Amino acid sequence: MAYNPLSQELQRKTIAITRLAALTSTLRPFPKSSRFASPKSFDNMSTTTATSAATTEQGGKPIEFYTASTPNGRKVSVFLEELKAAYGLQYNARRITLSKNEQKEEWFIKINPNGRIPAIVDNSNDGFKVFESAAILLYLASRYDKERKFSFEPGSLDESEALQWIFFSHGGIGPMQGQASHFISSAPEKIPYAIERYINETKRLYSVLEIRLNGREYLAGPGKGTYSIADINAFPWVNGHKTVTETLDNWPSVKAWVERIRAREQVQTGLKVPVSA
Repeated sequence: MAYNPLSQELQRKTIAITRLAALTSTLRPFPKSSRFASPKSFDNMSTTTATSAATTEQGGKPIEFYTASTPNGRKVSVFLEELKAAYGLQYNARRITLSKNEQKEEWFIKINPNGRIPAIVDNSNDGFKVFESAAILLYLASRYDKERKFSFEPGSLDESEALQWIFFSHGGIGPMQGQASHFISSAPEKIPYAIERYINETKRLYSVLEIRLNGREYLAGPGKGTYSIADINAFPWVNGHKTVTETLDNWPSVKAWVERIRAREQVQTGLKVPVSA
């Protein structure tokens, strides 16, 4: 039989069409409501996926959170509430009674050898224990903030910027304001030099925040900044400013920053953790 190139080409096309028909018959059509999804619908789909991923990551094992009503405890409770709203992260909060030195009991020392709150136990990660409030924020961000809604890309300049402000607050505002509070309210005797020193140092640190926040909305991130764990780490201390100053009027950018963060629903909920007995 003579070779006919047109016949061969027709056979190839016939085979290709047959295979394509077989393939498409196995595909499931989109539901009618999803064929022409609006951008808002896609946002909802993304959020649902992220929430499911967080729930799967935990494997039905909530984080155990040991805390008290202090600025350091509130850092973590605020971030846990943010992660809960964004990803469905689950946690159980247990109040540690500081007045009874519960944080010094043997069972708690096994969680945090330093005998301080806050601390967490991540039961979805082989019961991994984390103490120190800033370290907890960084751990939670690295493990559960998969879409970087409250943190930045590892190794980026934005991340470095956030870490600088986290360490500034963790090593400066917290300790200085904490000492001011101690000498004002808890010391067995009034020591004017100590009170004046720590109040003035706290106010100086507020002035550093004022420099940073002038023309910005948040501490780290491009442009005017992005709400992140850098803000969450500092906010509870400055929110409790009445220990050292009645108002924040001398630091208008800081005042606006505090009000901006305090307005968030998750922050308001986090500030109430642990629930009063």
